Amino acid sequence: MNADARGADAPRSPAPEAPPAEAAAPNWQRTLFLMIGIQLGMNMGFTVLSPVMPLFLPELGVRGEAAVNMWAGVLSTVTPLVAAFASPLWGRVADRRGRKLMVLRSCFAIALFIGLMSLAANVWQFMGLRALMGVFAGFNAATISLVASQVPPNRLGYSLGWLSTGQLVGTLIGPLLGGFVADVTGSYRMPFVFTSGICALCGVLALVLVKERFSPPKAGASKASLLQSFAILARSPGLLPLFVVLLLAQFGVQAVQPVVTLYVQQLAGPVPALATLGGLAFSVTGVADLIASPFLGRRSDVLGYRRVLLIALGGAALASAPQAFVPDYWSFVAARFALGLFIGGILPTANALVGRLAPAGDRGSVYGVTASAMFLGQSLGPLSGGAIAATLGLNWVFLVTAVLLAANLAWVWAKVPEVR
Repeated sequence: MNADARGADAPRSPAPEAPPAEAAAPNWQRTLFLMIGIQLGMNMGFTVLSPVMPLFLPELGVRGEAAVNMWAGVLSTVTPLVAAFASPLWGRVADRRGRKLMVLRSCFAIALFIGLMSLAANVWQFMGLRALMGVFAGFNAATISLVASQVPPNRLGYSLGWLSTGQLVGTLIGPLLGGFVADVTGSYRMPFVFTSGICALCGVLALVLVKERFSPPKAGASKASLLQSFAILARSPGLLPLFVVLLLAQFGVQAVQPVVTLYVQQLAGPVPALATLGGLAFSVTGVADLIASPFLGRRSDVLGYRRVLLIALGGAALASAPQAFVPDYWSFVAARFALGLFIGGILPTANALVGRLAPAGDRGSVYGVTASAMFLGQSLGPLSGGAIAATLGLNWVFLVTAVLLAANLAWVWAKVPEVR
């Protein structure tokens, strides 16, 4: 039996056709590569905090290993948790006002709040700024929606694969930059100042250089409400399962984020430049993602999005469990690299499936709702990871991640159809 036809509810009849899509914009390649660069800069800003935050918490008044573990999870959770509720509303605005406006809104707001984080005097102020940033977050969803509305339908996997590459390069540079700047300056506040300027520059570049071909809805045209946006997911084959896929994928990946630097400290001991070593352990996954993501994006346009998504989920599950049993730091880095070879294919492939299944006129609303799934996974993952580390130990975080990725694989196999 064909692998794409297996599974309890996988389609036995010919794969569903994608709904009619908007024609490609004449300058779609220029828009794509501009947004890749902007995506790189913004995601560098998102991840600069990752290796620095557990080490920064004592300056904010947090004392004790268990308290640091828990607060690292809480602070990693609050921004995506707030964004999960705000993102569908911004998606509706994108369908009415344009996707570029949403990109600008997110760039400048994130630059402001990351800059203010450098001035936080205690952990509660820091958490409040993280929450406010979540209200205006949703940059990745806005970028995906903008690019998906401009590129040809048969280049969607290719385009989102390269867009994911920009995101991954940003996640590669961000932790390294955060750890390096902190070690060089002797301050855990300076990485936020530097990153705030980069995010503001990204906003200026988007404002001046990115052109969007957008036609506002005609007077009297149907404007989907928030509940109707969820109804679109329920009616379209595969969209609702993909909502769960995106949630579980982000949950599994983000659960390890608050503990990586602490795990490095456990493996390597009290060595100099601990923040830089933690940043390297974060970033090596991004290096592997950078290698694999464009290739998987291109192949998904040929092999099928569902098949590539299954391969990516299976490989990520198999690469996660060994991280719990590594004997030293460099073995951990090697395991993180192996994980990155597969994890980079999950989000662009799933988002390409969403783009092919969603009606073109409601694409912003649908991506807003699926962004909520990703934000929920991002918020629940670090909080759960911090709680697991505080109660069971750091090793268990990686084992739970492997189980969740395997469960995600089973869900895709059973429920998500392929599209032509």
